[in-house]
Amino acid sequence: THNGFAALTPGVTMTKAIEINQILGSRAIILASPPFESATRDEWMRMAGQLAAASTILQPHGLAAGFHNHNIEWAPYADGKRPMDLIAANTPPEFVLQLDVGTSVMAGADPVAWVKANPGRIRSVHLKDWAPGLDADNKGYRVLFGEGTTPWTPLIAALEATGGVEFYLMEQEGSRYSEFETARRCLATWQRMRGRR
Repeated sequence: THNGFAALTPGVTMTKAIEINQILGSRAIILASPPFESATRDEWMRMAGQLAAASTILQPHGLAAGFHNHNIEWAPYADGKRPMDLIAANTPPEFVLQLDVGTSVMAGADPVAWVKANPGRIRSVHLKDWAPGLDADNKGYRVLFGEGTTPWTPLIAALEATGGVEFYLMEQEGSRYSEFETARRCLATWQRMRGRR
């Protein structure tokens, strides 16, 4: 499930998040967004430490902690390290690095390299595509799954051989079709990619 920062901070909200996620049968409490708009390297490091602590607390409850990326986490500092690198390096191996593919591609990151650099940690993936030069209001996310610039074939191979993927979540931010037609077309593309009809 996607959660706010309070769900990964010891206290009443975390206790409630544990209870709700156990009722739902969820395996991971994923931080949906960082608790700040933009941050210094020290703030990212501090947050990574808090997420690592949450991971330790959640483990006995059969839950993992995790983080959902946006494009801001792929912007490198002067030394080339990105916030996603800091989060990965400062959280335990059981911490889930939920990959939002479209935002990583939009930010210029290489999702295949990211998966290979973090074996077993990419257990949940948002299958969102992106293409440059499209509707600026939607940052190119209006393309359907498989229509953008994402290298889906090598990415899916890496996710399944190295990443440890357990869940694929089809995500779409607007479309030129109705919601149901968008879902039908995206699912059909997924089935074709998987060799199914």
